[in-house]
Amino acid sequence: MSAPGSRVPDEELLRLHVDGDPDAFGELVKRHQDRMWAVALRTLGDPHDAADALQDAMINAFRRAASFRSESAVTTWLHRIVVNACLDRVRHAAARPADPVAFDGTEIPGVAPATQPSSDPAERTALRVDLEQALASLPADQRLPLILVDVEGFPVAEAAELLGLPVGTVKSRCARARAKLVPLLAPGRLSTTGNATGNQGAGADVPSETSRGTGGEHR
Repeated sequence: MSAPGSRVPDEELLRLHVDGDPDAFGELVKRHQDRMWAVALRTLGDPHDAADALQDAMINAFRRAASFRSESAVTTWLHRIVVNACLDRVRHAAARPADPVAFDGTEIPGVAPATQPSSDPAERTALRVDLEQALASLPADQRLPLILVDVEGFPVAEAAELLGLPVGTVKSRCARARAKLVPLLAPGRLSTTGNATGNQGAGADVPSETSRGTGGEHR
C-alpha cells in the first residue's frame, strides 16, 4: 500500500487485492460502501435484505476480483454486482408484498414540491412516507432505474451499463416511473414540473416508445 495520505486508485487497490494484499479490498469497499448501501436499501426497502444482498455482493466481488478487465470503472463493476444481488432478491421475493423503500428526501426530477419544504417535522415525515410508499409501489424494473438515475445521480449511460440495458430502455423506464409517481403522491404536497431537473437526457420529456422507433424499450 502507498504512504499514508496518498489515495491509491481503485483499480490499483483491486490489483493489490488479487496479488494478496490483505487490506486492499477492505479499503476499496470502505471507499464505496455508503453509495452501494444506499442503492441496496432503496431497491429492497428492508435493511436486513439490503445488508444480506450487499454482503452477498461483496463476497462475489472478493472472489471475482481477478476477472476484472478494466472495461469499466471499478466502482461501476462493484455497483453492477450489488445491483445483480438486489435483483436476485427481488426475483425471489416477487410474490411478497413490497415494503416501503427507504428514501431520504432527495427530489425526483419531474416531481417537485409545490411549496418550500415544511419546517414542521410531522409534515416532513408524512411527505417522506408518501414518497417511500410511492417508490415501493413501482415495479422493480422501473424502481431500480429511477433510484440509480434520479436518487443516486448516476448518469443514464452508467445506469444502463449497471443494469445491462440499452440507454433508451433506462430513459423510458425512468419516464414511466415518474409518470406513475405523480398520481400516487399526496394531493397538494407535490406537483409535476414541465421538465426534469436531474441528469441530462433522463428528463420527463423522454419521447414515447412508439415515436422513438429503434430508441425505445429493448427487452
